[in-house]
Amino acid sequence: MRTIDDDAAWDAFERRDRTWDGQVIGAVKTTGIYCKPSCPARRPKRENVEFFLDGLSALAAGYRPCLRCKPDEVGRDREAVAKAVQIIEAADEPPLLADLADAVGYAEHHFQRIFTRDMGVSPAAYARAIRARRAMHHLQEDKSVTEAIYDAGYQAPSRFYADAKERLGMTPSAWRDGGRGVTIRFVTAGSALGPMLIAATDKGICRMTFAEDERALRDRFPNADIRPDDGTIAPWVEQALAQIDHPSAHDLPIDVRGTAFQEKVWQELRKIPLGETRSYADVAHAIGEPEAMRAVGTANGSNPVAVIVPCHRVIRSDGTLGGYGGGLPNKRKLLEAEGASWKEQGQLI
Repeated sequence: MRTIDDDAAWDAFERRDRTWDGQVIGAVKTTGIYCKPSCPARRPKRENVEFFLDGLSALAAGYRPCLRCKPDEVGRDREAVAKAVQIIEAADEPPLLADLADAVGYAEHHFQRIFTRDMGVSPAAYARAIRARRAMHHLQEDKSVTEAIYDAGYQAPSRFYADAKERLGMTPSAWRDGGRGVTIRFVTAGSALGPMLIAATDKGICRMTFAEDERALRDRFPNADIRPDDGTIAPWVEQALAQIDHPSAHDLPIDVRGTAFQEKVWQELRKIPLGETRSYADVAHAIGEPEAMRAVGTANGSNPVAVIVPCHRVIRSDGTLGGYGGGLPNKRKLLEAEGASWKEQGQLI
């Protein structure tokens, strides 16, 4: 059964954290109104607020929904976004915004806003990413670049390369060719979890791993220009390491490649809020593949950017930790720093 960390919930309300919408409800004793964390209304005194897991619980306790933030619509919004994601991923060509909005029963401008809020990108950008991901999958099947472009649904190579420049970091041929023409800077940094290799392209962090070194990086990208960092990626490195000791919501750029399935899993992992965990079954259901629990576990284990893509937040359905590439002691440290709990501590999330 999921529990509420009142201090973490209050912190989320104070910073109006949208990532907590749908995770907790704050009810104000003096007004009798309940709100979602991102509500723009002025904050009441801490002692006048109590927290509930959902709106139904707040209603049962005698509170009524806020007319300003409409907390009960969060679930409906997320269902609409989830349906739109399924439509986009099943389409051969990117659907029009008007068609998506009509399919989920929203006005265009409102749907654009909630989709971007929940997914971090617009529907059009998400559709472009799906096409690019399909192309990468076809390239990994040893197809030619031209074949991959058309099989992914592009009408012309020019459109694919325009998307690739924006989305992929490496060009498709460079990715197939071990990173040829791409500069990757790296550091090996000490952390509370031990030495960590952190490497990045100009687009974002491409590796953050335990017990790897420059040789491992060169084996993975044999044709890239790999060099020790000269300070270029230092801000990203600093932010990445800070997530270990002082975890917080962040939006560090990453530049990673995987199969379409792997990237879908990694994207879902980034949605798991701080202080919470999910089972492999939860993740499989969330990505629309309820029978793929074993494949989710494999994709979880192949995550190339530890901590940033929080694979440590995935545990077994019985509440025990399961495995972790960085070792179970490090998984415990990360979850403890985030305020999570699990069966070994006598409590299930």
